[in-house]
Amino acid sequence: MSLLDLRTPAVLLRVDRNPFHHGTLGAVRSLGRAGVEVHVVADSDGPVSASRFVCRTYSPPPPGASPRDIVDVLRRVAGSFEQAAVLIPMDDTSAVAVSGMRRALRPSYLLPEAPEALPERVADKAELAALCSWAGIPHPMSLLPESPAQAAAAAHRLGLPVVAKWSRPWLLPSDHGLRSTTVLNSARQARDLYLRTEEAGSPLLLQRHLPPGSGQDWFFHGYVDRAGDVRAGAAGLKQRSWPRAAGLTAVGRWRSNPAVRALSERLVRELGYRGVFDLDFRYCGTTGLYHLLDFNPRPGAQFRLFSDTAGLDVLRALHMDLTGRPLLEGAPREGRRFVVENYAPLAALRPSARGCELAWHSSDDPAPGRVMRALWGRHVTRRLRQRYRTAATVQVRGHRVQQQVASCVSHDEKVSSC
Repeated sequence: MSLLDLRTPAVLLRVDRNPFHHGTLGAVRSLGRAGVEVHVVADSDGPVSASRFVCRTYSPPPPGASPRDIVDVLRRVAGSFEQAAVLIPMDDTSAVAVSGMRRALRPSYLLPEAPEALPERVADKAELAALCSWAGIPHPMSLLPESPAQAAAAAHRLGLPVVAKWSRPWLLPSDHGLRSTTVLNSARQARDLYLRTEEAGSPLLLQRHLPPGSGQDWFFHGYVDRAGDVRAGAAGLKQRSWPRAAGLTAVGRWRSNPAVRALSERLVRELGYRGVFDLDFRYCGTTGLYHLLDFNPRPGAQFRLFSDTAGLDVLRALHMDLTGRPLLEGAPREGRRFVVENYAPLAALRPSARGCELAWHSSDDPAPGRVMRALWGRHVTRRLRQRYRTAATVQVRGHRVQQQVASCVSHDEKVSSC
């Protein structure tokens, strides 16, 4: 018998058009295996829609849709339910939109009672720096330049290399080649990036770079219930990331870290946060402190790492709490690993004595893994072709420049001999 309320469906919302978002598949499997009817509002061209645990998929709002547009889509989805559903945003755009439109969604959906606009504030990189200062949480020194010259000066002041972040990454256009986070190696790069502020749609934040290293990158996932207690929460060590040293968790391990837990619980308590959250920390050997890098007001993509002996994870805790069910927690399974196969294929082949959760492959739900492998193969092939064409173009241009230089030298020699 399931401990979850099987009469209450769950709706997963993801506006981001990323077919390789394994966190959405983890959410589908977590709730679907417990018997919950799972509906997905996301791009249907990826592996997630192939899961046998998906009841139905719906087309998401178009890129750049307003919060009102997102609410309209969600209301149409809710029209087929007999009762309110649990709504779970899976990306920052969705989390911010749902938070801002909570009153309009409340008749149709069950949502945590977080303070108004708090998810948007913690997701905003500049706001997060201010909140950390207010709450006394270690955070890398950050500056908000107001001109290209100030950006160059800030890079020198913080020390190179410097981390550049767009304050509200969910506003970035998908077709401009801008990354949410970039490591810059010169003041000129900082100045040039600032000039693209209008394209990015939010201010540029420059942040002191904390060098990565073995055992320094940590994350904490948890769910804050209606009483303000952190449930199903645990710390994990990021052992490998993609891209390297600055990306998502490709290999992670469940490992106890009392300092990271204490910081996480203190922060959400001070803010009055409610709901699922995902925090990223980096240990600084100079200060001896764990610095908060990111606060994601949504499930982290590797949340399934933290499934205890009773099968409780942050999404099951969310569903149980919002439907009035008691949360029966089991014992932690420290040492457990999480591996994203397309980013760390060799790690996925290594045995793990404490157990391993794969992002894509599952014996009880094999179709998404097969679809991912096919799509990933085409994706890699396309990227290699693009790189080859770019390299060939650069080589041709370089050859033309050499010819022009040689022609000019030859001409100069003829002139000088006359």
